[in-house]
Amino acid sequence: MFGWVRLLGCALMVAMLAACGTDGGQYRTESQAKKKKKAITMDMQQAGQRSEAILDGTLAAIRPPVKWAYGAPAEAACSTGLNEPTDTTTVNRSRNILTVISEQRRGNLLGLVQRYWEGQGFRIVSVNSDKDMPRIRATNADGFTVSLDVGSIGNVSVSAGLSCAVNSAMTYPKGTPGQPGGPKKEELRPREHSDFWSSGEPFRQ
Repeated sequence: MFGWVRLLGCALMVAMLAACGTDGGQYRTESQAKKKKKAITMDMQQAGQRSEAILDGTLAAIRPPVKWAYGAPAEAACSTGLNEPTDTTTVNRSRNILTVISEQRRGNLLGLVQRYWEGQGFRIVSVNSDKDMPRIRATNADGFTVSLDVGSIGNVSVSAGLSCAVNSAMTYPKGTPGQPGGPKKEELRPREHSDFWSSGEPFRQ
């Protein structure tokens, strides 16, 4: 009889601990957020410059070369799981490829960019093989994320960014949409022809 009572008491104790798990999770989330905040050493300006350098290298690796334009930059404030500010912001920069990339040559472009990223130490984390809107995404040890996306009108964009950089003022390359000296809107629709990238013939090595 005593054994059954003891077992019942243990079961009730487990249930109580499980019920308290949510608060414990919040404390852990807050603690992890503080640790992550302490670990961040790159500010928004540095993150933006590094992102632009990653995109410069990616586009330079595309052969034959393609025409491109700066995409609109994006920033989003970071917060803890309790919606508390962290004084950090996610920074994202992008480039829009203005050369027409035919459906028959998209695979070549994605494969070329993927190999370049892997050679630069990035790890591919997702591949969307959709026929009309394929996408690849990768990350590196420094926390940067890169992606190549094909849009609904056949437009191709490449982006790079860092989550939760320390808040700071930022500068942008000349020609960045929405910034002084740049266009009001970004160019999305490809309009430049390439004998290679715009060809409707399947590529044969």
